[in-house]
Amino acid sequence: MSRPDKRDEIVRAAMELIAEHGFHGAPMAMVAERAGVAAGTIYRYFENKDVLICDTYAQLEEQILGAIMAGYPEGRPIRECYLHICSRLVHYFLSSPMEFRFLEQFHNSPYGVAHRRDKLFGNKEKSIVMTVFEEGQGQQIIKDLPLPILCALTFGPLADACRDHILQFIALDEALIDRIAEACWDAVRR
Repeated sequence: MSRPDKRDEIVRAAMELIAEHGFHGAPMAMVAERAGVAAGTIYRYFENKDVLICDTYAQLEEQILGAIMAGYPEGRPIRECYLHICSRLVHYFLSSPMEFRFLEQFHNSPYGVAHRRDKLFGNKEKSIVMTVFEEGQGQQIIKDLPLPILCALTFGPLADACRDHILQFIALDEALIDRIAEACWDAVRR
């Protein structure tokens, strides 16, 4: 197995264990065992568990961005861009329930709070979502609400719907996904 493969196996094992048991229920020894590597091998790739968790999230965030950007309607109206983001995000989560559970753990932890604060108020490059919100506000299409509220009105309902689908409380099909995305749009549009 080559170096990148071991690193990928460690990241995958960490994601699975954290999704299943939370951060505290996924000690490094368990991650190493699941990844099929010696415990010390993890430290060749990651300085500590915090770095492993943050790198795992960063890798997942890149995958999600790739999914959102597939077929992105660049230059189209804000509404179309917004609905595309919502729909692609839901489809990604439904096809990747373990990744979704990891994200829920991450976003509801101190790691997620720090990351979110930096994303919203730091000097990081704007995400496509932030760009859509800002352009929509600039065009007076999206409500003049703080960015965290716009995110809550968008991603809260989407995450809840995905969670309820994964738990088999509801069955999301294309028509229902479109209706949920439209409801989120109604919440943020002027």
